[in-house]
Amino acid sequence: MSPRAILRRLFDAAIAAADPARCVPPHLPPDDGGHLIVIGAGKASAAMARAVEEHWSGSFDGLVVTRYGHGVPCERIEIVEAAHPVPDAAGEAAAARILGKISGLTASDRVLALISGGGSALLAAPAEGVTLAEKRALTSALLKSGAGIGEINCVRKHLSAIKGGRLAAAAWPASVLTLAISDVPGDDPAVIASGPTVADPTTAVDALKVLDFHGIDIPEALRARLASGELETPKPGDPRLAQSEFRLVASPRQMLEAAAAEARRLGITPLILGDAIEGEAREVGKALAGMAVSCGRHGFPAEKPCVLLSGGETTVTLKGEGRGGRNTEFLLGLALALDGARGIHALAADTDGIDGSEDNAGAFVAPDTLRRARASGLDIRQALAANDAWGYFSALGDLLVTGPTRTNVNDFRAIMIGLE
Repeated sequence: MSPRAILRRLFDAAIAAADPARCVPPHLPPDDGGHLIVIGAGKASAAMARAVEEHWSGSFDGLVVTRYGHGVPCERIEIVEAAHPVPDAAGEAAAARILGKISGLTASDRVLALISGGGSALLAAPAEGVTLAEKRALTSALLKSGAGIGEINCVRKHLSAIKGGRLAAAAWPASVLTLAISDVPGDDPAVIASGPTVADPTTAVDALKVLDFHGIDIPEALRARLASGELETPKPGDPRLAQSEFRLVASPRQMLEAAAAEARRLGITPLILGDAIEGEAREVGKALAGMAVSCGRHGFPAEKPCVLLSGGETTVTLKGEGRGGRNTEFLLGLALALDGARGIHALAADTDGIDGSEDNAGAFVAPDTLRRARASGLDIRQALAANDAWGYFSALGDLLVTGPTRTNVNDFRAIMIGLE
């Protein structure tokens, strides 16, 4: 089996571990004979809804919103598609309808919330006095600034009528059970899809500090509302959240453990570096290249053949006009630092199947990547300067294209050492 085929096999094992058809059913609540209202948002929410339909025998209906192209057929739960990562009118309309479904409920009603990564952009319900255009502009600016997902979601929560615990508060006094697939470093329920059903420990002033730190201008009227606390979210101890329960059904750690188990079956020693690695993508690539070279030369921190596995969410500070995403930019940094080191192959991909702005999940790097690129007239430093990782790996035929996986446990990185 070729190194590329092995890397793809590890990626497939990771995706399978986070398949909603596998991870959702064990966590469904018992059927008490009442009616269940199913709502949800995220890149995995449609597949999660189908898992509910296939395993819930009682009375239910519902509505979930997912990214364009990530829907799956359902019979009793309506699937709506909207834009990600910058929200659009379809997401705004879907969020309003979800709020309508859970308004006016009683203590005997039950709500099942299916939440996964991407839900922040897809649940686009601006707070009163905030426009969708303002949210779109701020989201775009934050994405370009290199802000971390926790910072971005802190801002999103305080400009929303549905995030930061407001969804569960709107459903009160009904009980709310959230089943979540994590795509964030640390698996913090308050950060996954901006925590629509859990209390928010951050403040409106924190959101303002994030915007100021990254130099993002906002309208003075909005600045005043954030500074005054007018846009504050429900906090821990809020009685409206007393009936809200949260369960994590899949996580980055689980997907890395599944890939590690597959590596062992193939006779390769796995080393999980962490499931919450953050930082500028190209710099993380440079750092992990150093570890890979150490393994190749000295057998430390793992003996060959081995594979270094990691997850998390890196960032890209956009300065060029190229195309691509954080995983392919990570690979540019990795390949440049490896400089053709013998016996090192790598794959980095977003587990939702879409890395950044294009249709690829990620890409591959091999010992001959730089040589083949130079022969084709490609300059890796120019690609980095232009943030054009997609163009670089597309020209080499090294993109990984999977299509939407309909799950999302964030980035998957595998660097394999010792196989030619």
